Amino acid sequence: MPDIVAEKPGRKLLLLGNEAIARGALEAGVVFASSYPGTPSSEVPDTFFRIKDQAGFYFEYATNEKVALETVAGAAVAGVRAMTTCKHVGLNVAADPLMTLAYVGVNAGLVIYNADDPSLFSSQNEQDNRYYAKLSGLPMIEPTNAQELKDLTVYAFDLSEELKLPVILRSTTRLAHSRGAVKLGPRKKTQKKGKFTKAPFSYVTVPAVARRLHAVLLDKQAQAARISEASPLNKVIGRGKWGVITNGVSFNYVMDALADLGLKDKVSVLKLVWTNPLPERKILSFLKGKEKVLVVEELEPFLEDSIKVIAQAKGLTLPIQGKARNLFSRLYEYDPAQVRRVVARYFKVRDRSPRPLDLSDLPALPNRPPNLCPGCPHRMTYYAVKKAAGPEAIFPSDIGCYTLGLLPPISMADFLICMGSSVSSSAGFSRAQDKKVVAFIGDSTFFHSGITGLVNGVHNNHNFTLVILDNGTTAMTGHQPHPGMDTEMAGLPNTHIDIESLVKGLGVKHVAVVKPRNLKKTQAAVEEALKFKGVSVIISREICPLYGRRFVKPKKMTFTVDLAKCTNHRDCLTTFACPAFYLEGGKVYIDENLCIGCAVCAQICPESAIVPRKVGG
Repeated sequence: MPDIVAEKPGRKLLLLGNEAIARGALEAGVVFASSYPGTPSSEVPDTFFRIKDQAGFYFEYATNEKVALETVAGAAVAGVRAMTTCKHVGLNVAADPLMTLAYVGVNAGLVIYNADDPSLFSSQNEQDNRYYAKLSGLPMIEPTNAQELKDLTVYAFDLSEELKLPVILRSTTRLAHSRGAVKLGPRKKTQKKGKFTKAPFSYVTVPAVARRLHAVLLDKQAQAARISEASPLNKVIGRGKWGVITNGVSFNYVMDALADLGLKDKVSVLKLVWTNPLPERKILSFLKGKEKVLVVEELEPFLEDSIKVIAQAKGLTLPIQGKARNLFSRLYEYDPAQVRRVVARYFKVRDRSPRPLDLSDLPALPNRPPNLCPGCPHRMTYYAVKKAAGPEAIFPSDIGCYTLGLLPPISMADFLICMGSSVSSSAGFSRAQDKKVVAFIGDSTFFHSGITGLVNGVHNNHNFTLVILDNGTTAMTGHQPHPGMDTEMAGLPNTHIDIESLVKGLGVKHVAVVKPRNLKKTQAAVEEALKFKGVSVIISREICPLYGRRFVKPKKMTFTVDLAKCTNHRDCLTTFACPAFYLEGGKVYIDENLCIGCAVCAQICPESAIVPRKVGG
């Protein structure tokens, strides 16, 4: 049994922040959980999936975040503790049920874990989801370290039941993906089965019901505000005449900065864990008597703006700053050195920290851009499609490993805004101009949010080709299952949903399934699809090699370049660009440690200079 499941209160484990949240859910007695994976939140559902049988709760991967939230909402209204997790843009997908679920409320604890991504390490935008708490009227709490991530997950479940509202637990990439010592607590015993009592005039949100429920929500918000005011989680540290108000990972940077600058006796800190509703009286009490206050928070001035409103309403005129040209930016995540510099500048003290080493005389480190793996079937598909459609076609792309088709020499990603956008935007592109439109979407993303766009395209007689890159898994976020995967191979009891049958059932008249390792047949299939007037679909089916090796032992055969045949035209590098190729002494070679023996490069070499490597050669 994994240590994270163990019934050993008092024991300490070194846990990833997301693992600490999973442990907290166990200690809270979670019964039902559902998620769609999304970095930086993915390790929570991954942990759930790994331990669900030993831990004795139900977990499922949902087709998308909206479905996940609606699913756990049903469980929580029926009276069992439930949880869903998502990254910041995932909450966009779940926003529709989120807003009205706040009106309906829950009968057992429901926690929504949201992980924001400052600096866009794995995301298409840098939004600040604290505004979702204010928009929905739901409580939001923000831990500052691994121990709090675990403890406050337990607290969030209890709070949810006290208020009969979902509670949003927020972290950021730095917290989610850092490790810390976590002291385990006892695991609560909660009821495994709920009981739903029908009350349609409380749960069916027609306008007449929703009007009344909005007033109920406002009453609950007032109750939440009273709890926030009294909560010891919001604490003042120190008694200085200067003040810092902060939250999340920034709190740690502030405390380090004050220690480094020798300001612990001059600056007091208000640590806010409740960020919606804010403890207004506690903030007001903190502001009184301060000469100036610095607000340290990543992303938007969410706290700063609210604190200024609180101060203005009571006639306080002290300087309150955070986001400013010479202070903090609204861009990207912070780091300890940056916070130390700004704290020193704002309070006009000397920063005696050691200066960074001067590396100006050293050459810059070479970049290592992200790349499709050696033997990735997406590269094979891209190559065949470009041969068939030409580089001038428009290529809407989607979110997954295949988004790396953006990079040269593939250069086949022209538009992307969100999950599923490749399919829907293709309809607009095809109507607005005359070039061929070929969209790309992964199998997991297709189930997530591509199906509705395809229905729309067929129903409205649009003209584009959709290439579904079916590699049998949700590869980008860690090989999680999805409805189209081979469940028998993976040993899962879930139902397999065949993409080809689904697409035909949606009314697509031209459907072809290809194996991208055969470049000629794949290219021919794409050429035929492009001739079709209407929506055509190519399903490019080849398992992700990294995922497939879990189930099938990879072949030992690799390939090499026959230098006697090679004329150094370098098409293998300039058009296909598998990472297994490299240059040495002006010649092209294949790294046998990277080559997986897919044999696709041998198909594109005009001199047939790429040949199987002899055993021991």
